[in-house]
Amino acid sequence: MAQPRLTDFFARRRPGPRAAPPRAKPAWRTPSPAKPAPPTPARTPGGSRKRARPPAEPTRDHPAPPARRRLRLPGVLTRSPLRSCPPGLEPQCPGCPRLPRGGHSLSRSAVLLGITLSELKSCLQRARELGARAQELKASAKRKDAGEPRVLEDQGQPKAPAYQRFHALAQPGPPGLVLPYKYQVLAEMFRSMDTIVGMLYNRSETATFAKVKQGVQDMMRKRFEERNVGQIRTVYPASYRFRQERDVPTFKDGVKRSDYQLTIEPLLDQEAGSTAPQLTASHLLRRRQVFGQNLVERVREHHRAFLASLSPPMVVPEDQLTRWHPHFNVDEVPDIEPAELPQPPTTEKLATAQEVLARARSLMSPRMEKALSDLALRTAKSGSPGSPGPAPPAAPPAAPPAALKGVSQDLLERVRRKQAQKQLAQMTRQPEQERRLQRLERLPELARVLRGIFVSERKPALTMEVACARMAGSYRAALSPGEMEKHVQLLSELLPDWLSLHRIRADTYVKLDKAADLAGVLARLAHLARAEAAL
Repeated sequence: MAQPRLTDFFARRRPGPRAAPPRAKPAWRTPSPAKPAPPTPARTPGGSRKRARPPAEPTRDHPAPPARRRLRLPGVLTRSPLRSCPPGLEPQCPGCPRLPRGGHSLSRSAVLLGITLSELKSCLQRARELGARAQELKASAKRKDAGEPRVLEDQGQPKAPAYQRFHALAQPGPPGLVLPYKYQVLAEMFRSMDTIVGMLYNRSETATFAKVKQGVQDMMRKRFEERNVGQIRTVYPASYRFRQERDVPTFKDGVKRSDYQLTIEPLLDQEAGSTAPQLTASHLLRRRQVFGQNLVERVREHHRAFLASLSPPMVVPEDQLTRWHPHFNVDEVPDIEPAELPQPPTTEKLATAQEVLARARSLMSPRMEKALSDLALRTAKSGSPGSPGPAPPAAPPAAPPAALKGVSQDLLERVRRKQAQKQLAQMTRQPEQERRLQRLERLPELARVLRGIFVSERKPALTMEVACARMAGSYRAALSPGEMEKHVQLLSELLPDWLSLHRIRADTYVKLDKAADLAGVLARLAHLARAEAAL
């Protein structure tokens, strides 16, 4: 069979005596309204199967349309310089129509979208509101960077951060007489100030507030002001002697030698036979301890006032107090009022007429001054109030809350007394007793773990090291083998018939009664823990 040739295909595709001439690319021209468009050349039938459109001939009734038609806006739309939403605010404008990006005036796209003038006005108003809001946020960010405290809108006072308000709750170790955060910061300021003043004092250099301020701020990375120095003087009055002196040598351009400066001198107990005592490390440590004790004593005063305000009031001996009351918020203790520091003497300058009259009073004769004083006394007596009225009646006792309505007062008083006794025992509990109670609370779970270890090992006795290592690995909390050994010893002390310890040569063996009822053992341990916690 003969193979067809490629030329046979073209012969069948385009029949005709001769091939059609190649099509010429039409030249696209912009028609103008003055000249009619040139007629396009007619195409051969073999060039395309589409029917050619007859050229439109302009007439007098229907002139040829211009190439670029001018936009005819509806009656409600006129040319307006209103702009669309800025590109950054488009997603934030819910009622604003979307215009082409970069379009500043009304265009053909606005007409196609059906935008009205009222919608554009609402969009512009929304954009202005968002711009004002952005300016407010930028101003608040600048104030925050400047270090201004954030003010609550409802209370009108600065709110401390959480790490300061709950500082006492985050302290590690057993609870004790913890100081508030601001008191601890003040104690650290006193330590830094005492160190710098001691360095300057030991080399016979006058310690001024400017030098001490710069050193304390470099050590603590916190602001140190004269108010903090006044607080230190309130807590520990016998620590420093403050004076206003002049002619102190300075090495700063902004401070003149003739200006008054606040000087700080430590007060030391001068020993017999020594001419110039030194502020040694032992002195610094003792002064720091005295300052800390004074801070604790101030918190004790607020704690005593809190206990007296309870119902019923509580009285705790100061030598037996080991922790604060559970409901006493340590971090809300009021701040220390700063003591008054010496101020530089003020030179009297007459600047107003009132000051001139006050100075002229000293030039009056004694008789005139006496007459004026008598007149002032008579005026004060006539304006004084009469005899005080009767004392206001005492406030009635506070009514019980609605939840306790109908409960007898005797029952409430007994519950309150019992709760007060429990809180008193908790506040006067020693640290050793606190650690023993914590171990008693862990004993029921540890007893269950220890019995499981003996059952899995299938041995009548285990060494203390092996038993404690297995218990430390199976307990939910992280306890060392030494701490676990103390729990085993306490368990053998409370339940000698269930768990016993045997000392053989250099090892201690633990023996457990696996046949005993575990539920009864756990009940006995829980009863012992409750009984000792109630003491």
